[in-house]
Amino acid sequence: MKKQLMILIGLVTVLLLAACGNSNENAETESNSETKEVKLIKIGMIPDQNTADLNRSMDDFAADLAKKTGFEVEFVPSVDYGALVTAFDRGEIQLAWFGGLTGVQARNLVPEAEAIAQRPIDEQFKSVFIAKSDSGVESLEDLKGKTFTFGSESSTSGHLMPRYFMTEAGIDPKTDLEGNPNYSGSHDKTYKLVESGAFEAGALNISVWEAAVEEGKVDTDKVKVFYTTPEYYDYNWTVNKMDDETKSKLKDAILSMEAGDNEVMDLLSTDKFIETNNKNYEAIEKVAKELAIIK
Repeated sequence: MKKQLMILIGLVTVLLLAACGNSNENAETESNSETKEVKLIKIGMIPDQNTADLNRSMDDFAADLAKKTGFEVEFVPSVDYGALVTAFDRGEIQLAWFGGLTGVQARNLVPEAEAIAQRPIDEQFKSVFIAKSDSGVESLEDLKGKTFTFGSESSTSGHLMPRYFMTEAGIDPKTDLEGNPNYSGSHDKTYKLVESGAFEAGALNISVWEAAVEEGKVDTDKVKVFYTTPEYYDYNWTVNKMDDETKSKLKDAILSMEAGDNEVMDLLSTDKFIETNNKNYEAIEKVAKELAIIK
């Protein structure tokens, strides 16, 4: 009897130890699961420059943003401006580098979205009008009867604002140019098309033009700037609808970035980002509505 009792006690002890072991294992598994759960932030950028340079720079930016926030950050390339706006609307992109116009379009689709940061230059952005050096074009009025290329149709600095300033000068791109205006798709393609002689004139982002000149990517003996626009607000980082803590971490990380932190700082020709807000882009929305580009 005593022997049986000892065996029974032994079995109970084994079962209790096993239960404790399972409990500790489950707790450890749950703890590991919580530790491994990292917020995924998908980011995008309008494809307004050389695709290879842009993709490489944004992958580097994603790595830097991940290091600064503790989030998992993934760059998702977009085939064109509209594709990025659509992805943002669907919630497939949580943070995007938009132009003024695409930012307005995205925030109209997602009212909870917020513009949080921009470069200092984006408070006073400009476009440049360029022409073949031998074209005889010296002013916006001289564009009448000339072939012309914008950038992307959804670009603020490559289409919206240049079109606005053309109309202010009395040039209607629909009727006053030689044929319909072209849309190159990106700023770098615009200056190349004018340089090659495919078009007599065009308009693009001033910072892309200045970088191209500095890096010797454009032949200034063949192409000249003949008009620089007045200032307007343009590019910005916009966050999709999300909780305040995540938004704050992303904003603080972007505002802390300095020259050399990642390749996007070089790509965008800036040494820092500054705060912005949706209200700063109301003038862009007004012009887009006046030109019937958005409703």
